[in-house]
Amino acid sequence: MSENNENEYDFDEMVRRAEASGERNIWLRVAAERLSIVRYVFLVQIEDGIPTAPQRAALEYADAVLIGWPDTDAEDVVDVQGDELRVITGHVKMMEEYISRFRECERENSIDGMTDVLIRISEQVAEIRKRFQPGFPLPTFAEIRRVVQEEWDEDMDRIDPDSSGSASEVENESKVEDAEQRAGGQA
Repeated sequence: MSENNENEYDFDEMVRRAEASGERNIWLRVAAERLSIVRYVFLVQIEDGIPTAPQRAALEYADAVLIGWPDTDAEDVVDVQGDELRVITGHVKMMEEYISRFRECERENSIDGMTDVLIRISEQVAEIRKRFQPGFPLPTFAEIRRVVQEEWDEDMDRIDPDSSGSASEVENESKVEDAEQRAGGQA
């Protein structure tokens, strides 16, 4: 790390250390842990309301990337070396930059920003997973977004604005109750 910027990493040094230690697969574990934490923070931020289709899709994409996450010594996890390890550390670097952006959005209470950045973090983690576990089928965000949007549209079509409990009906009931209370207080 440089003295000028705490968030700046010397990725060449990180690659050398990973190769020397024999822990080249450490990035597999780190990526899963980082995405899990960000996903949880996002979930806490959106849990008080009804998530929008993009928010649902971002969350489901993170879930899809994390589902069935392998141990670093699993049979289908390949041992990465050299240039492939550099590509992975490049994705780790991008992931960390997006995590910094995610934190900024959280401080600004920008749920839309957090949604967009969660997608980018998930994409970087998916790329890391593909390098370590090339045979594992991962959906794209576009695929998940399409399915979630269809589900969202179906849910919205089922909402009947004239049904009991609609906003306009509740407002009318409140006005009637207020008028009755005023009339009762004057008697």
